[in-house]
Amino acid sequence: MTAQDTLQRTHLYNEHVALNARMVSFGGWEMPLQYEGILAEYTHTRKAVTVFDTSHMGEFVIEGGCLESGLDRIVSMRIADMPLQSCRYGMMLNEEGGVMDDLIVFREDAEKWFIVVNGATTPKDARHFRGHLKQSHVFKDISSEIGKIDVQGPRSREILAALVPEIKKLSYYTFDRFNLLGETVRISRTGYTGELGYEIYSSADTVIPIWRELLKNAGVKPAGLGARDILRLEAGYSLYGHELDESITPLEAGLQRFVDLTKDFIGKGAFLKQQKEGAQKTLVGIISHDRRSPRQNQKLYGETGEEIGHVTSGTFSPFCQRGIGVGFVQKNHSQHGQKVLFGEGRHQGVMTGKTFYKNDSLKN
Repeated sequence: MTAQDTLQRTHLYNEHVALNARMVSFGGWEMPLQYEGILAEYTHTRKAVTVFDTSHMGEFVIEGGCLESGLDRIVSMRIADMPLQSCRYGMMLNEEGGVMDDLIVFREDAEKWFIVVNGATTPKDARHFRGHLKQSHVFKDISSEIGKIDVQGPRSREILAALVPEIKKLSYYTFDRFNLLGETVRISRTGYTGELGYEIYSSADTVIPIWRELLKNAGVKPAGLGARDILRLEAGYSLYGHELDESITPLEAGLQRFVDLTKDFIGKGAFLKQQKEGAQKTLVGIISHDRRSPRQNQKLYGETGEEIGHVTSGTFSPFCQRGIGVGFVQKNHSQHGQKVLFGEGRHQGVMTGKTFYKNDSLKN
């Protein structure tokens, strides 16, 4: 058996092949990198609307009060006060304060929760939930039953409302159930591109008809992982396995605002200890002096040549018309505006914040 044979495929795999997508390995899945071309798909997302297959993501259902079940202690953010039909982003940490995964919690009912996790970490996450939830409460991994399509771009409301008029009521980080092609589906409004966007969670059986129906509109194009990576980097979003993993803490990743210290959670002691002592490294943005991009795992150097960190993600930014990236550097070398050199060629850049894209439609 080859490595290619072991890759999982989403329910939309044959749709991608029919569209002549270039398929690549991503977190154990065979996923589309591009269709028409990465920059064309990026541009269409920023100016109009594209659809992404994100059916590789994991989905769990938990039934029970969040405090009584132990769910509240598993996640870093407070969820007890979430309104119904709202979503909340956060993380689950290990005892050392490292990020086991970042996730989004949906409150479906007073005691029913829908949780979305990363595809590559779904089995590990499921074990963690099962190990820390009290046995009297229900946990279901429904990942294999769910198809997920992200509709992203400034025209996404207009396009999707033609099929589901009621989605106009959704505000940022809320969701509801709607009828789409005869099935009751979850649709949320969160996003990972910096633009207005929606996520459709349907049954595995219905995801193909929904995909085809969306692409019947001449204004909608499919987009792959290549465009998605540029979009999320410009918008300042972290990617698990790059800016986040079990050895990286929320303080180091700059995500402490998603940690609620007024409640108990796994890893809180380690978080407080690091908060008191200070993190030794921090995540910064990097903008190149030219079109050359920082690349993952390249070393970062101070302007006098000393090694100060490494790149976690990088790309050419059409918005900035320069190479951009993010990476971890020593805390005492993290001043915005400070010169930084990257790669063996010691290419020049400047440290910035992690958000490069400013003209977004995200909350319109």
